[in-house]
Amino acid sequence: MTSAAPRSGWPEHWQDRERTPRRQPLSRERIVEAALRIVDTEGMDALSMRRVGQELGTGAASLYAHVGSKEELVELVLDLAYADIELEEADPARWEEQIKGLLRRSREALLSHRDLAKAAVVANVPTTPHAMDIAEAMLAVLRAGGLDEQTAAYGVDLLGLYTTATAFEASTRGGGNTEEFTERVHDYFATIPTERYPMITSMAVALTRNVGDERFEFGLDILVAGLARQAPRGA
Repeated sequence: MTSAAPRSGWPEHWQDRERTPRRQPLSRERIVEAALRIVDTEGMDALSMRRVGQELGTGAASLYAHVGSKEELVELVLDLAYADIELEEADPARWEEQIKGLLRRSREALLSHRDLAKAAVVANVPTTPHAMDIAEAMLAVLRAGGLDEQTAAYGVDLLGLYTTATAFEASTRGGGNTEEFTERVHDYFATIPTERYPMITSMAVALTRNVGDERFEFGLDILVAGLARQAPRGA
């Protein structure tokens, strides 16, 4: 069997080069995007430099020219997830709804990436660009609401912790679908002694209520209302 003749005017050895796709050069952007894909499909526990290297068709050692450590990679992945969160210019007339909207979007950004909220709980001080953009926007909104500097600073910390903690909790229960979990808890409450736990057994339905984002919204309302009370009257 004879091989196909080379294209007219092309050296024969060029044909193999044309059929072999050219590998894209490594970059920090490609590494972080690959890492986020791994989190989305396999979860945070699967994320490692070696696994990212496999995803990109290279060895883990080659990644270190662009990312210093796995810890840095996790921070960059988290920052990439925050990149698409919409930020608004602070409006004193509607600052409470603005801060709630921003926290809702932040929580949704975490929940849309499997259990990435684990990383957010650990990285509780914003040090990467998009995380700092969010903190800057939150501070601007709280200050527009009339809160003094220290109250706004404590408020950003409190609201951030609440958002990441609830996202983390939801991610451990199937990304927010908690019906099966709450049913198991409710059934368990039915088996405990009522004489020892009269409040828990009598309030089992209320304690295990799971209706959309109702629980998250309840906490959000309480926290923002509490912060609003710290603003001077007429602010």
